[in-house]
Amino acid sequence: MDNIYNEITKYSKHLMLKEPFYGLVLIGLNKELDKNIPTACVTPDNINVKLKVNPKFWDTLDDKTKLGVLKHELLHICFFHLTNWARFDNKKVYNMAADLEINQYINSDMKGEAWDGLEINGPNFAHLNLEEKKGTGYYYAAIIKEIEDNPDGEIAQMANDFEFDIQDGEGLSDAERKLIAKQIDHQLKDVTETLKKGHGTIPSEMKDYIDSLFEVVEPVIDWKSYLRRFNSMSTMVYTKKTRRKPNRRFNEGPALKIKQKKRTLVAIDTSGSVNIKELEEFFNEIYHMYKSGTYIDVIECDTDIQRVYEYKGILENIEVQGRGGTDFEPVMRYLTQHKNAYANLIYLTDGECNPPSTQPIKPILWVHSSQSKINEELPGSKIKIQR
Repeated sequence: MDNIYNEITKYSKHLMLKEPFYGLVLIGLNKELDKNIPTACVTPDNINVKLKVNPKFWDTLDDKTKLGVLKHELLHICFFHLTNWARFDNKKVYNMAADLEINQYINSDMKGEAWDGLEINGPNFAHLNLEEKKGTGYYYAAIIKEIEDNPDGEIAQMANDFEFDIQDGEGLSDAERKLIAKQIDHQLKDVTETLKKGHGTIPSEMKDYIDSLFEVVEPVIDWKSYLRRFNSMSTMVYTKKTRRKPNRRFNEGPALKIKQKKRTLVAIDTSGSVNIKELEEFFNEIYHMYKSGTYIDVIECDTDIQRVYEYKGILENIEVQGRGGTDFEPVMRYLTQHKNAYANLIYLTDGECNPPSTQPIKPILWVHSSQSKINEELPGSKIKIQR
């Protein structure tokens, strides 16, 4: 068994040289040998994805095909075939369609004599005249039509006998799929950051998706105009040296440019009912608030205040504290206790809580996530993120 793990490590290094993006993904992947699966597969591993390999199957492969099989399973992960499982009714046909898609991205030098993967131009599918690199949905629809037209045909029989290499996708809840997809996003971003340091390039088939991971989404509200409407009861004064105007005291030195930043308290609902996607939306809006020229303190709260910190304008990995129930009251009390520190309060939430008994003493805006309904009982202005 240890010998096979060592071999997989060896092929990880080979893949690093050929296609470093996939090599890095493979290195960071949990791996397990399993005699109960027919060949190899990817399967959920808590919120991660795990690679499983049947040791007897592995021993039947030549060197080229071992590399091709590993990349095949990696492509299932990178193309989100595990988490998209619920969108397709016929799971065996979906797995076949996913194989037809990804095998086009595996070069012939990774397909040895033992390779028997599905190919769009192979003997079983050539008569369908399938277009290249059209996506899993396209191939799924084409196979379904062929089966409906020829229910006793060869492809229908293949679908009936097909053995999955995407396992347990059907048993995932929507919440679990979202968590796994989020974790895959996180891993792909980490790999990309490593490649940016000079270790390789992003494969063309992944470039558009990778670019979207680093894209800053436009805000749903004009924060600069909104925040300008509040009189700044408390401001932060900062200075900047400039040579665009003379220094009246010291002719040779730069002048000081004095500006005031409005100070805003931004509360984040970190209760368990708020999912990762919603937190992403919240931090995206906070980023744009900050860019509008506002000094921000973030307060994280579920049933209690978890932490308060100054926002520095950096889009980082989302790690919030809390994840319990929901109570808006602690933030209202905090605002009352620090009434001279802030001009207004912006509360980012899914709105799933009764309104606070303490009335806000400053202007307040409730920003609801795109997945929630606006809670009309909440005091003050309300808006919903539209995506």
